[in-house]
Amino acid sequence: MKTSDLDYQLPPELIAQSPAPERSASRLLVMDRKTGTLEDKIFSDLPQYLRPGDCLVLNDTKVIPARFFARRPTGGRIEALYIETEPDGSWHVMLKNARTLKPGDKISIAAAENQKPVSAKIVSNNGDGHWTIRVDSDLSAHDLLDQVGIMPLPPYIKRTAPELESNLPPEAASGAAGIDVKRYQTVYAANKGAIAAPTAGLHFTPELIQKLKKQGVTFATCTLHVGIGTFKPVAVDDLADHPMHYESYCLDSENAEIINHSKSKGCRIIPVGTTSVRTLETISAKHGQIVAASGVTNLFITPGFNFRSTDALITNFHLPKSTLLALVAALASLDFTKKAYSHAIRERYRFFSYGDAMLIQ
Repeated sequence: MKTSDLDYQLPPELIAQSPAPERSASRLLVMDRKTGTLEDKIFSDLPQYLRPGDCLVLNDTKVIPARFFARRPTGGRIEALYIETEPDGSWHVMLKNARTLKPGDKISIAAAENQKPVSAKIVSNNGDGHWTIRVDSDLSAHDLLDQVGIMPLPPYIKRTAPELESNLPPEAASGAAGIDVKRYQTVYAANKGAIAAPTAGLHFTPELIQKLKKQGVTFATCTLHVGIGTFKPVAVDDLADHPMHYESYCLDSENAEIINHSKSKGCRIIPVGTTSVRTLETISAKHGQIVAASGVTNLFITPGFNFRSTDALITNFHLPKSTLLALVAALASLDFTKKAYSHAIRERYRFFSYGDAMLIQ
């Protein structure tokens, strides 16, 4: 499949820069694959389309405040994104404005007010903006980032320097940065590790979840820690040549049993977000069924894929030429996906992380 098949033109003003006033007030485009019809709804209308016994599979990963700022000894500003901790304790990061840095150089990680900056040493330049640094702190990476980091919004969401520069801790953040702390996180987030939100889940509220449970809808959770690759554009002409990123996942026995019980009754399994799809389909492909499992996956779902554990999908609108859009096209068909996206653009839906949602059934 050609990458150009996944391209479309999006007016820039349709890229959502902030969340809807209320989570479930986002719009919902309902795609019916049997009839080929589209319906314009509100996310709070979701219960109308779910049946008793349907199983929603949520990704309960929790976004860490992975974005932080540092200074050179000369005072020059460096923007950084934490990716992961290496086995030896060093950090894998992405750095901006760091081309002249070299191994052995020291940088100073900006801290919140009344806290001392944290020193870090450049270990290596790994190319393409990726670096290894060693941080001089007894705290774990997650604990330190809780003090010095801010939410790692995708690059198409713009925040001004005053909103970001101070590195305020979450409880002290205000303005747009404060909104991001609360809203760039699902209400059921539990397991720290993601550097991007599983955005389809951002539309759920505790009240909506409770309403669905009363309706007889069941819920299962899995964990897939969303990595930097989720924003990596497909840069090759043929999708088959794209190197898919790895992400860690986990499904425990309790939630595997919930999913299998729903399947045994002939009920639908409905992942919330592409990350939940990749978790379930990775496990199904490896084990032939849903079982408790953990590991890493680089599963790349493209048109022609045989879905084993996905009957419907709740998802957001995705970037052109992206692996996520390829997954949607695999489930809904490329033609129906293009029809839905053209409709959403005409109807002025809001796109991407803070944007509106789709139900593909």
